[in-house]
Amino acid sequence: MYTIFKYLFVNRLLVMAVLALVSNSALAQSGTVLARGGGKTIIQRGTGSPSFVPVVTTIAFHAERQGPTVSGDFECLALFPTAPTGPGSGQFTVNVMYVTGVITSAQVAGDTATLRGTATVTGLGAGSGVPFTFVVRRGGPEATSTLTVSGLTFHEILLEGKFEVVGED
Repeated sequence: MYTIFKYLFVNRLLVMAVLALVSNSALAQSGTVLARGGGKTIIQRGTGSPSFVPVVTTIAFHAERQGPTVSGDFECLALFPTAPTGPGSGQFTVNVMYVTGVITSAQVAGDTATLRGTATVTGLGAGSGVPFTFVVRRGGPEATSTLTVSGLTFHEILLEGKFEVVGED
């Protein structure tokens, strides 16, 4: 039981640190913020049929416009649970995919932003200079996003955190 509480505490600290990073006022001062956010998500339907094993992710992103240039960063770490073999099973400790990239374009329509760029991917779909698309909808828990990278598509539901789509006024 202690291990579960320790995991939840550490995970909550990680989400709070991600939110503090993306909310940093320096981002807003360097250009027009288009979208930013971070938090913990769960991939809809997990690994899919037939096993439907859950997969959780930690996401952080920001995109801004400085004149005609869009820039930003994107991070997504996907964790898979350890095999259910006894006490402590179900802990999400296996890194199955990490996507770290730069955002080079953004389109905002209402409460939705479509961010594109290139990333370095480890684990599933590994590679360098891999194009990605991240479609995010504004909101807190229950907001949705879709990451498409390396020919894979992940539909995600935000569990903790916040996604902001600001756009341009």
